[in-house]
Amino acid sequence: MKINWFPGHMKSALDVMEKEMKNVDLIIYVLDSRAPFSCLNPSFEKIASKRPVIYVLSKCDLSNDADTNYWQSYFNKKENSACVKVNSTISGSAKVIKNLMKTMLSKKADWNKRKGLNIPFRAMVIGVPNSGKSTLINNLASKGKTITGDKPGVTRGKQWVAIDENINLLDTPGTLWPDIENEVVGTRLAYIGSIKNEILDVASLGLEFVGDMLKKDKKILEDRYKIECNNLNRLQVFELICQKRGFISKGREVDYERGAIGILDDFKKGRLGKITLDEKL
Repeated sequence: MKINWFPGHMKSALDVMEKEMKNVDLIIYVLDSRAPFSCLNPSFEKIASKRPVIYVLSKCDLSNDADTNYWQSYFNKKENSACVKVNSTISGSAKVIKNLMKTMLSKKADWNKRKGLNIPFRAMVIGVPNSGKSTLINNLASKGKTITGDKPGVTRGKQWVAIDENINLLDTPGTLWPDIENEVVGTRLAYIGSIKNEILDVASLGLEFVGDMLKKDKKILEDRYKIECNNLNRLQVFELICQKRGFISKGREVDYERGAIGILDDFKKGRLGKITLDEKL
């Protein structure tokens, strides 16, 4: 499925990120652990390459544990980088990021101390829409200092947030890139909620998702919806799920859009189990 969504505020956000780079010491790059490779924004490459990077695999409670460990190892191997996995809905779980940040910037801290300077570290938090940036910052700050939501486009401008007396974070809007050429990447970003439903053919997206789950492991669908998928194609399985869940219109026709919304919501909320969409490289 070919998907592109790059409203004007995203272009403005990229301009702000590049402009603010001179004011930050480190990048915190938030990646949804269900699709970490798909969350890598090519537009961030120029930005992120200028500073040390902490990759944060967010929502790790929703992704496959073994796959998340693989991706953590993958990003840990990048130069001048480190990677942690975090479930930001658990209070205090992001503390490891504070400690890691101080370790990675220890040389600068020593230099500041020798010069008699008391300057807080500054980090820029970046990621695609709905990757969990604001929830992470609220976890780090131990209070709700940013606006959060379960849909893309909630954070629309930059926000500086002091998470303690020694660290300030710049929260930036979730940002995609102008041309998502890889259709698989675009579809997976849509699955995890990084793209607004309003611009999507939700019914077709639901059908794609059912097909992908059948390829991954048909038991994902069988166990959740109490169905048998043997010898059924993706459309037949999609229709069977809709019938089981009561997604039927007044004319007794299958309501594909409601069915797709229900199935994708089950995925986003973890009701289908711990799933990682991106394959190992």
